[in-house]
Amino acid sequence: MSQVEVDGNGPTEGASFSSAARAAVEALLAPVDADLARRYPGESGTRQPVHTVYVPADAFAADTVREWGRQALAAFDTHAGTTAELARALGVADDELLADVHARVRAKLEREPVEDLRIDFEDGYGPRPDAEEDAAAVRAAELITAAVAEGSAPPYVGIRIKCMEAPVRARGIRTLELFLATLLAGGGLPEGLVLTLPKVTYAEQVTALVRLLEDFERRAGLPAGRIGFEIQIETTQAILGPDGRATVARMIEAAEGRATGLHYGTFDYSAACGVSAAHQSMDHPAADHAKAVMQVAAAGTGVRLSDGSTNVIPTGSTEQVHAAWKLHHDLVRRSLARAYYQGWDMHPAHLPTRYVAVYSFYREGLAAAAARLAAYVAKAGGDVMDEPATARALSGYLLRGLDCGAVDLAEVTALTGLDRERLDTLAGR
Repeated sequence: MSQVEVDGNGPTEGASFSSAARAAVEALLAPVDADLARRYPGESGTRQPVHTVYVPADAFAADTVREWGRQALAAFDTHAGTTAELARALGVADDELLADVHARVRAKLEREPVEDLRIDFEDGYGPRPDAEEDAAAVRAAELITAAVAEGSAPPYVGIRIKCMEAPVRARGIRTLELFLATLLAGGGLPEGLVLTLPKVTYAEQVTALVRLLEDFERRAGLPAGRIGFEIQIETTQAILGPDGRATVARMIEAAEGRATGLHYGTFDYSAACGVSAAHQSMDHPAADHAKAVMQVAAAGTGVRLSDGSTNVIPTGSTEQVHAAWKLHHDLVRRSLARAYYQGWDMHPAHLPTRYVAVYSFYREGLAAAAARLAAYVAKAGGDVMDEPATARALSGYLLRGLDCGAVDLAEVTALTGLDRERLDTLAGR
């Protein structure tokens, strides 16, 4: 076999790429580089809430978050006041880890019961006289403004408007206009403002909302792109279009960088697939297919994923509450394992098992994830040879646990030797 002679600058003249070839490659791939950077910017670097609490607009009040926390805590103390009771309800071991989770969840329900609140003007609100919905939109914005001013607002809060289909489009646009204008007049848009666009079937409906928000920002003197929104995936057309393409990917593109999340709608999507009411659930195969398509479409774009909800409410006798809690807990854990780190909660009594499932997920894996990340950073090897992509996932896992309160920075730093800034860097934030 012949040897290639090299000098200090590379291969010899006869065994090298020409400068013209290199320049041609750069010219060929420059548009690809730019397109990759635009379409797949990676994680946004901000906190993702573990859930979205759904409250009809006519039920929203100044004390809604506080009342949800009170009811959630009452249910927790009544039906899982001890670790043994909680273990019995969920069918898990009554051990030191569960005791730690129990204490942390109780503190969470007292401190921050709701991480993301969505005031609903769609299915949960229904059709109303225009004057009534106008007043409700203004009132919602005023209550949010007051909550932000007094420091009682959840980290994320906003509204779900009616969809962009012809029968309700004008009404949804009017509600959005009043809501945003009232927020602006009251002191500005909250940092954690979230808008949700439901029942999207065509990418053009996403484009329509983009154009409205562009117009509002320009007229209000806001920075371009200030207002983002979630796309709720509730229709079969959002997953597979008439041309056979994955419509959800086109919707992300149509959002022009404004899409913050894709939220799966359990019941509308299941019904659209012909699933009977008794079998409509987050773990139905039809749901898994839709969420897998959503996951691939969103990967690398910075658009986050949220699972749906269960409509089985934890009320009644302790036995009934425990049965509903086990169902909810297991569904949340299933979603977490599938990288759906957010879901929707429809009742205050869902909050205890939301946080028990989330906190257990992060605390159970804390030591192993920290050890693997520490070994990666130290280049020390260990039982698993991780790559940069896995290091990003490990850092992201620890950061999610930190953001929701499942783990503490002091214990993460003690286990990894890394501070928050270094974790953010490793996670690509």
